[in-house]
Amino acid sequence: MCSRIVSLGNPTRALSCWKDTIAVGLWHEDIIIINAITGSQTAVFSGHTDLVTSLVFSSDGTSLVSGSDDGTVKLWDVQTGGVVKTFSGHSNTVCSVSISADSTMIASGSDDNTIHLWDIQTGECYHVIEQWNTVDQVCFSPTDPQCLLSNSDYKIWQWDINGHQIPPTYDGLCVAFSPDGTQFVLTNGAVVTVQNSNSRAIVAEFHVANDPALQCCFSPDGRLVAVTAGHTVYIWDITGSDPHPVKTLIGHSSITSIVFTSPSSLISISDDSKVTFWQIGVPSTDPVKIDPESIPITSAPIRSITLQPKDGVAISSDLDGIVRIWGISTGICRTSFQTPAKDYYHRDVRLINGRLIFVWCADKIHIWDSEQGEVLQIAYHTGGEFDDPFNILYDLRMSGDGSKIFLLNEEFIQTLSRLTGEILGRVEIEQETSWQSLTVDGSRVWIHNYKSEYQGWDFGTQGSTPVQLPNVPPNRLHLSDTMLWDPSLSRIKNTVTGGVAYQLSGRFANPTAVQCDGCYMAAGYNSGEVLILDFNHLPLQ
Repeated sequence: MCSRIVSLGNPTRALSCWKDTIAVGLWHEDIIIINAITGSQTAVFSGHTDLVTSLVFSSDGTSLVSGSDDGTVKLWDVQTGGVVKTFSGHSNTVCSVSISADSTMIASGSDDNTIHLWDIQTGECYHVIEQWNTVDQVCFSPTDPQCLLSNSDYKIWQWDINGHQIPPTYDGLCVAFSPDGTQFVLTNGAVVTVQNSNSRAIVAEFHVANDPALQCCFSPDGRLVAVTAGHTVYIWDITGSDPHPVKTLIGHSSITSIVFTSPSSLISISDDSKVTFWQIGVPSTDPVKIDPESIPITSAPIRSITLQPKDGVAISSDLDGIVRIWGISTGICRTSFQTPAKDYYHRDVRLINGRLIFVWCADKIHIWDSEQGEVLQIAYHTGGEFDDPFNILYDLRMSGDGSKIFLLNEEFIQTLSRLTGEILGRVEIEQETSWQSLTVDGSRVWIHNYKSEYQGWDFGTQGSTPVQLPNVPPNRLHLSDTMLWDPSLSRIKNTVTGGVAYQLSGRFANPTAVQCDGCYMAAGYNSGEVLILDFNHLPLQ
């Protein structure tokens, strides 16, 4: 039975699991870390320059090893997400990686027809094993750090760490050790064989469908063997004198990797960009249809982000008009709404007393209420001399209580009543400066430009003249008096040294929408992804 599907928005290639932590390698260069219990994304590791082809955790779960199409092997610190070492020496794609049981060595197999053995301590390659063809797979014995298996040229080879081949060889496409190292499973076409590692005696043998079995693995207790063939995962119980099938899992497109997360649960990835969680103990073999609401990732570009830390949520709005509410601490999409707003860039959304209030601009200001599911249209009064003021509208924001709407034009800031559309206040701004966006805090509002220069006013009560505020933004980080969030460049700046304390980089370097307070930042991207950062846990310089 399928219990959950998580869509990552990109085809997946590599997979590894340690206890409740899942690592997934994408066709682009990132590694996504997922919590196996909640299915929520907890981290992104960026460092490769091409697709990630292979992943494996160390035996204690503190390290992750990755191979890539960029020809390198990387060792990652799982807690920080940082690269500990990069191992360079292959002349082509790294197809497979493995780490020894004592965490002293890494083996990597490559399209350059070699296996490289790396010393983790020094980062040096201390042995190269030549093969006749691409090395599709390498794996250390989980109990013997001196022994490893490889798959090349449709054969399974066994080696010691000095590069000496240990006979015999086997015909096969895939091989995997049992957790205790006493058995290994290999696939050869549609035939799956489980053998004793020492005596080579056959423990079990069974057949799958006509498609060749391409991936295989053991359950953590060594009781079950899972293999993939085409779109299907076959699971067999190999204990006792009568090995027998216990489950057939259907519902993927082409499967690229599988791994058990517990004796009764398995996850699979495929080129359909999804991670699927399966429960083995459920008797039904039919796939379960998943409510689309349980798939939290959207492919439409994000156009608005609202951060509401007091409510523990961040709210995203995409170009298709879909609004999603995300838990800040979990990263899980709590719920989503389809709104009538599509293609419009100037928008804001807030959760007010449990109701979602969504505002966007077209020829008028539109307000969508999630409780009523209705749109209230309010005529937009500029008080200016423009034929089409919306061509020069820079930003739109609601006040925290949702009572006011603030508009940033090239000539002025104006606030309206959300309920009546009445103009409550207006202030002229410097036209020669290219102001970028608004930051609203109650009746106070700040504008900033690309040079991180700020101006602020307090609009006070209705009918009063806005009062100029000190040019200090309300989203100054409270971690330190010296740390300042620079929204235009997506970085934290040290105001004493002038240096950059933290910088969004890689695929997260250019968010389409950002909001920040003293503790958190939420950012949205053209990919449809939402990134939430907790500044208290960032390694600020």
